[in-house]
Parts: sequence; structure tokens; C-alpha cells
Amino acid sequence: MYDLSYKEEIESIKDESDFERRGDALYLKHDDVEARLEWAFYRPSGSHPDQVSDPDPIVSIMAFNHSRLGAWERFTRLHPDVIKKPQLRIKIRNRTRMLFRAMVDDDLKELVKVLTFAPVFLDVACDQMINGRIWNESYADLEAVSEFVSMVEDRMDGELSEGIKRRLQPVKKFSFEEAKSYLESLTALAQNLHSFIKAHYLGDYAEWLERTSLHPLQRIALRKMIDRLKE
Repeated sequence: MYDLSYKEEIESIKDESDFERRGDALYLKHDDVEARLEWAFYRPSGSHPDQVSDPDPIVSIMAFNHSRLGAWERFTRLHPDVIKKPQLRIKIRNRTRMLFRAMVDDDLKELVKVLTFAPVFLDVACDQMINGRIWNESYADLEAVSEFVSMVEDRMDGELSEGIKRRLQPVKKFSFEEAKSYLESLTALAQNLHSFIKAHYLGDYAEWLERTSLHPLQRIALRKMIDRLKE
């Protein structure tokens, strides 16, 4: 543990108009780890990106937890030892959970990038996929979610399966034109889609066809497109 030996020094200039600029000049590259640690905590606009990349893992942890960077930049700047060592990784547990919650609630592109870089966080991603609330009406990118499914194939169960499906664009309220347009996007990507994703949409479209009144030619056109998704 580091003490707070620089606390009073930092607080003595905190009311000055150029507080952050002066603090950066004094402490960002300070030789004393304690000084860099304190400044990572006190910096008013959140830690500086360079602080997340600090050569000391404890400073890096403090900066990671107080950073306003996006998840990808934050994880890729994090000290490698924090990713490798469970006893250090636990010190970013709460912030990690929040970052993964946000990534799961987005289109999953950043989620896949972060997991490719640091697969050790796969358990956190799965937990948020299962238990995280959906705050935004932002559905998963089809190729990104396919990549994620490939990453979790060996741990797929009912809960995870349902969690993933909740992030997929629903089709049940589509009009004919909307259903046709989305099916076109699915078939265009068919070669890049995981079989789990294709099976999900094949089932959803089968249910949609049963519930929807269509002109026979419209139904034939959709069935032909659905058959291409099966290939």
C-alpha cells in the first residue's frame, strides 16, 4: 500500500484555475510512484491516458478506475501484469464489470475487440450477457455477435443462449418490407454468420410467416430468401 504523502501538496493547488495543467506538469511523469498514484486519483477530468499506461501496475490500476476512456483504449493501455495476475485484476473488478455492461449493451463490436485482446475477461462478458439489463435499443452487429458466439461455444447453455438472443434484432413486429430488407442483410452475410445466429433467425422467420398474412407471391419470395440463409 502507498501512503498519502502527496495529498496535501496536491490539495494546496486544487483551487487554482490551471490546477490540472499544473498537476500534469508536476506529477504525470514524477519519479516517485506515490506522486503519480495520487495524481491518478485527484486529476479532475479523470486520469490521463498516459497514467493508464504507467509502468507501475498500481498506478495503472488507479488510472484505469478513474479514466474516462472507452473500454478498448482503457484495456489496451492497462499494465500487462494487471491482465495476467488475478490478485491485481480483482482491483479493477467493479470498473471492468461496468465497462463490459456498456459493451454488451452496444453492438458488440468493441466487446469482441476487447475479448480478442484479453480473453481472460470472457467470464465477465458472459455474466453481463446473461444478467445485464438492456438500456439501449442498440442491437448486436451480426458479424460481431457471430464472433462472440464462436468464442463462447464451449460454455453455451440455456441462460447464455437467451442472453445472446436478447441482443439480436427482433423480427416479430416487422412489416413485409422490413422483414424482406432484414432478411436480405442476413443472406448477404450468411457465409460469415455462426450457425447459432442463422438457426435463431430461421426460427424467428418461420414464426413470423405463420402469424403474418401475405400475398402468395410475397410468401414465395421470402421463402426463397430463407432457403438461401440455410445454405
